[in-house]
Amino acid sequence: MRVLRRRAVFAGVLFALAAMLPSGVVAASYPSSMASTGDSITRAFNTSWFPYIDNPSASWSTGTSTSVNSHYLRLLKLNRAIKGHNANDAKSGAKMIDLAGQMQIAVGQKVQYVTALMGGNDLCTSTVDAMTSVDAFRAQFTSAMNVITAGLPAARVYVVSIPNVYHLWELFKDNSSARTTWAAFKVCQSLLANPLSIAAADVARRDAVRQRNVDFNTVLHDVCALYVQCHFDGNAVFNTVFVASDVSTRDYFHPTISGQAKLASVTWAAGYWP
Repeated sequence: MRVLRRRAVFAGVLFALAAMLPSGVVAASYPSSMASTGDSITRAFNTSWFPYIDNPSASWSTGTSTSVNSHYLRLLKLNRAIKGHNANDAKSGAKMIDLAGQMQIAVGQKVQYVTALMGGNDLCTSTVDAMTSVDAFRAQFTSAMNVITAGLPAARVYVVSIPNVYHLWELFKDNSSARTTWAAFKVCQSLLANPLSIAAADVARRDAVRQRNVDFNTVLHDVCALYVQCHFDGNAVFNTVFVASDVSTRDYFHPTISGQAKLASVTWAAGYWP
């Protein structure tokens, strides 16, 4: 009896310690439901055969396309209970100010795992001055984290870094089709306006966008670290080198199917269950 009591106490201590550790460390169990939050990247915009529409089946997070092999499909192999419980709550055009509302939707769905990839539209605006300020970005992200952690205190939240948008300019600035498309559709003009210009003002503008990208990712890291339920990707996506085939030639901005697959692979490797 004494041995059994000692074992019971030991097991209780282990459980208590596990509960105190960050969820990124304690990841022995797999979720039975999940939701994705974010913008057009998570909606897999422009990956369908029909152009300029969302295609959530190809999402890196909750999609069902085997060509992408999303987090959902990877988790499905590990836990069949998640089947059919993969809500995509992202919205094309969303900014960080919209994340709290998306998190509230996830709370209503009572999911156990939430991914967040948000901030690209806070960088990609009409002008540099129109970009979201770092302070506002921090306040908005903190508000979103408060919503999800208060509403679903047991849920794991995975925050993904914003891709390096400056690399997009590097990839396609010498491509005449890309330049024409960026100008015609007003794509990310804070960065991509006058793409061939080496005038001091244009160089400074592009550098400002790149720095804001870095600053936003620093905010994501710092705020996420304040919540035991949150895990940041360690800038894995920001540091990923995408190639031309990973980017749609329809807008020279959104990921292709191969780009979504790369996102899925990179984020999975830096996530809870690599």
